[in-house]
Amino acid sequence: MRLSPKLVTFAALILAAVLCYVSATAAAGLIERGSQSAVKTALIEGGHDWAAVETDGLQVRLTGTAPNEAARFRALSATGAVVDASRVIDEIEVEPGKPITAPKFSIEILRNDEGVSMIGLIPAEIDRDAFAERIAGAVGEKVGITDLLETADYPLPEGWETAVEFGLYALEMLPRSKVSIAADRVAVTAISASGAEKRNLETMLARRAPEGVRLVVDITAPRPVITPFTLRFLIDENGTARFDACSADTEATRRRILSAARAVGLQGQADCVLGLGVPTPDWAEAAEQAIAAVGELGGGAVTFSDADVSLVALAGSSQSTFDRVVGELESNLPDVFSLTSKLPEKASVDGTGEADQGPPEFVATRSPEGRVQLRGRVTNEQVREAVRSFAQASFGSEAVYLATRLDPDLPDGWPIRVLAGLTALSELNSGSVVVQPAYIEVRGITGNPDAKAEIARHLAAKLGEGAHFEIAVTYQAALDPLADLPTPEQCLAKIVAINEATKITFEPGSTEISGGAVAVMDKIAEVLKGKCSEIEFAFEIGGHTDSQGREQMNQQLSQQRADAVLNALMERRVLTGRITAIGYGEAQPIADNETEEGREANRRIEFKLAGAQDDASGEAGDAEAEEGGAAADDGAEGENPSDDGATEEEGEAESAGE
Repeated sequence: MRLSPKLVTFAALILAAVLCYVSATAAAGLIERGSQSAVKTALIEGGHDWAAVETDGLQVRLTGTAPNEAARFRALSATGAVVDASRVIDEIEVEPGKPITAPKFSIEILRNDEGVSMIGLIPAEIDRDAFAERIAGAVGEKVGITDLLETADYPLPEGWETAVEFGLYALEMLPRSKVSIAADRVAVTAISASGAEKRNLETMLARRAPEGVRLVVDITAPRPVITPFTLRFLIDENGTARFDACSADTEATRRRILSAARAVGLQGQADCVLGLGVPTPDWAEAAEQAIAAVGELGGGAVTFSDADVSLVALAGSSQSTFDRVVGELESNLPDVFSLTSKLPEKASVDGTGEADQGPPEFVATRSPEGRVQLRGRVTNEQVREAVRSFAQASFGSEAVYLATRLDPDLPDGWPIRVLAGLTALSELNSGSVVVQPAYIEVRGITGNPDAKAEIARHLAAKLGEGAHFEIAVTYQAALDPLADLPTPEQCLAKIVAINEATKITFEPGSTEISGGAVAVMDKIAEVLKGKCSEIEFAFEIGGHTDSQGREQMNQQLSQQRADAVLNALMERRVLTGRITAIGYGEAQPIADNETEEGREANRRIEFKLAGAQDDASGEAGDAEAEEGGAAADDGAEGENPSDDGATEEEGEAESAGE
C-alpha cells in the first residue's frame, strides 16, 4: 500500500518538530547549566558565597542576602562579567544597616595670658555663643575666645553637662592650662607657681571631681632651688632604713640614689625631690658610695649638705670596721666632697633640761594646743632674751613659757644649736627638741609632708660638719592644712545649718539686720574667715519676698535685703569679692502665697553656690532649699497685709512693697 505523499510530508514535519524540540530543550538545559556553573564559580571566587544562583532558560536569577549594598553591587558586577547583564534578574536582599555610632564628643580648652581657644567636636544642639559666654564667665569677660569647634547632629551623651561644668571649674582655677573634656573624663594639664600651689590645686580638683567622671591631672611646678642641697639617709638600731631628706638634680640621679638605698634595706615608698642647686655633677656617685657605707657599717646616718658629708655610725659599732669603711669612702668620694666621720658614744637623754648629771640640755616642747615650754640651760641673760624673742616670734608671744637657767660653762656654739632646735620645733604640730653639746633629738608629729626634709636641711646647715642629730617625726594627714581644706559644698552646708538654726529676719519694710540676725551673721562670718577663706568659694546671697504688694517694689526690697546681708559680711571683714547679692522679689516662691504659712516661707534669704540653677516651681524650690540654699524668714508676724479685707495698696504701705 502506497502512502500518500501528503501523509509522508506531514509525518516528516512532525518528526522534524519533535527533533527540533528535543534539540532545543537539550540546548537550553546545556546553556542553563553552563551559565549557572560559570556564575557560581565567579561569585565564589569573588567571595560572594552568600549569593544563590538559579537559571530559567537564558535568564539568571540571583537571590540571597548581601551584608551591605556594596557587596550586592559587586555580586551583580561579577555575574555581568560572565553572562550578558540583560539576562540577570536581581532578587538580592540587603541586610538592614546598623545605626551609625555617634562620634566621641570632646573639647580641648587652652587658656593662657593671650586668651582662650576651643578645639573639638560638640553636639549640634549646643549653642556655641552661649557656651563661649560660659567660658568668659569662668575666666573673665574681657578675655578673647577663639572658637575652632566643629559640630555633629547627635544627642548629648550622658554625663556631658556634668563633665563640662567641672571642666569649666578647673579652667577658672588655672590661668595657664589645657582642659580636655569628654562625657566620662576630664584631663587637666597646667603649670603652677610652686610645689605648694601644685598640691593645693590637685587637692581641690580631686575634691570637686563629680562621680562618673574620671579625673586625670598633670600639674607641673618649676623645680625649687634647694639650699643647701641636702640628702640624709640612715639605718637605725632596729635595722630600719629611711630617708629624712633626699635631693636630686635629675630623674636619673633620683633612680640611682633610690636603687642604692634599696640595696641596703630601704623598704616601701621613697622619693627624692628634684631641684636646682646641685653642687657637682658627681652628686649621684657620692650618694651611692655614702649609702653603701652606711649599709656596710650596719647602721648609722650620712648627711650631705652641699659638698659637706657627715657620716655618723651607730653607738657601739666596731672601731676597726668604722675605720675601714671611713677610709674607703674618703678615698673614693669625688674630690669636691669633704667627709667628716664620727663614732659617737650612746647618747643619754634626760629630756627634762633640769638634770644635774649627764650632758647639759636645752629642752623645748610644743603641745597640740600650741603651748611651748622652754627649759634647760642657756649661756647668759642676753642669750635667754634672744631665745625668748625668737620663740615668741615663731610661736606667738602668749604661747611661750620660759623656765631656763643660766650656765656660763656651756660650750661654744650653744646659742646656735638652741635656735636651730627651735626652728626644727616650728615645723611640728606637737613634739619636743632636746639639745645637747654633741647631739640633738627632734620628735613629734606634723601636718607638713616635707617637714623631715626641712628639719634635716636646716640642722645640717646650722650645725656644720659631723653633726649628730636624730629626727623622729611622723606625718599625719589629718593635720595637713591642705588635705584638711573643706569643699565649697561643705562650706555652704555650714552656712545653711547656721541659717536654718536661727533664720535671718527683718522688721516689716526694713532692710536693717537686727536682733537675733546679728548673731547669725557673726557665725556665718566666722565660717567664711576660717578654712573656707583658703579655697575658691563663690556663692550667692538671694533675697526673696512673698507676692503681697507690687512686683517692682518687692524686687527692690529683696535686692536691698540681700545687699544688707552682703554689707554685714563686709563689716565683719569677710572678703566678698566672690560673693554676689541678687534680689528675686516674688519671682521664685517655694510655697503657696495664698496662705499665711506659705507667704512666711517665701519671705527668705537663700545662700547657694554661684552658678546653681534656679527653679521657680514650688516643688523644685523646696528641693533646692534643702540641697543648696538656706531659706531664712525675712519677716516677723504682721509684715504681710492683714487678711481681713485690706486692699493691695494698704498692704504695700504697711510692708513697704511686700
